[in-house]
Amino acid sequence: MTKQREIILEELRKLKTHPTASDLYDIVRKRLPKISLGTVYRNLEILAEMGLIKKLEIAGKEKRWDGDISKHYHFRCVKCGKVEDIFLKDEDLEKLDSFFKNYINDNVKFEEMNVEISGLCKDCNTINN
Repeated sequence: MTKQREIILEELRKLKTHPTASDLYDIVRKRLPKISLGTVYRNLEILAEMGLIKKLEIAGKEKRWDGDISKHYHFRCVKCGKVEDIFLKDEDLEKLDSFFKNYINDNVKFEEMNVEISGLCKDCNTINN
């Protein structure tokens, strides 16, 4: 674990906002003024490969990063792009996993499921009403 990677991980884990690499770069630069955006991005990819963070991807959208690797799902606002965590009780997680496992082809090994729900967040929904 390099010092740069360690600082990137520390700063990401402080956040609940699921930042983009650029957002995190702005934060990390306060501690490492000479770090580049490319270095932040590469280290985020490495940390995700190591299983220390989660990479949140959706087609056509900029990647977001999550320092919380516990089992949970996400809600993404289609208007402002905010991403929020959705935590379920263990028994609800088991029911959801079981439900989807029943619909997977027998030739496929089920390993993990990433669920992202989209809609309008509370703030954007209030503006529309």
